[in-house]
Amino acid sequence: MEFLDKILSVPLEQLPFYLVVLVVAFTVHEFSHAYFANKFGDPTAKLLGRVTLNPTVHFDFLGIILLLIAGFGWARPVPVNRDNFKSPRLMGVVVSAAGPLSNFFLAIIGTLIYAVLISTGVLASISNEKVIEAIIIFFQLFGVMNFFLFLFNLIPLPPLDGYRILEDLVPRQIRAKLQQFEQWSVFIFLLILFIPALRQYTISPLYNLAYNLYYHFMQVFLHIFS
Repeated sequence: MEFLDKILSVPLEQLPFYLVVLVVAFTVHEFSHAYFANKFGDPTAKLLGRVTLNPTVHFDFLGIILLLIAGFGWARPVPVNRDNFKSPRLMGVVVSAAGPLSNFFLAIIGTLIYAVLISTGVLASISNEKVIEAIIIFFQLFGVMNFFLFLFNLIPLPPLDGYRILEDLVPRQIRAKLQQFEQWSVFIFLLILFIPALRQYTISPLYNLAYNLYYHFMQVFLHIFS
């Protein structure tokens, strides 16, 4: 147990909650990409069985392990062929944005449910303190992690969704230049993730912003239902 505590980036006692939150967050994120791609005429993801809420088809084992150990990770990316879209650039933006936005809406829904449980007295009526603690940990992690995934995936560096959105928004000549430097952008992205000093000024502020989003939405919902 002490060994696991040392290598994990999350407290061992919270590990089951993190896993459940990530299962939901990653599954809905990738499903959203696949669903809208198929809806807009690209059957690639559907043919690979990715238009599903079955988490086993979306998970990347290495990505999950790294997320728990290093604090970052990934799911299996959904393949998208934009040439199958009637409006490749417009529909490409929607498909790319669908993943991060799904995490945003998950965060809102989770925070809303938690606020209702508090405001209605349901949470306070539970006699088992361990159950209360589990509910609090789960909903707080659910809100903060989904807000974080929303923000993180909008970073305009490959292979994140923010980069794909940028590609489809900029003029063709700029897009061609972006693609020339894509390999270097990936290198920059990896440096940010693996060098603690860089993460402190990039990833850490995103966690803080995610928490602030969660806190403010929580206050709004509590005010509404009080």
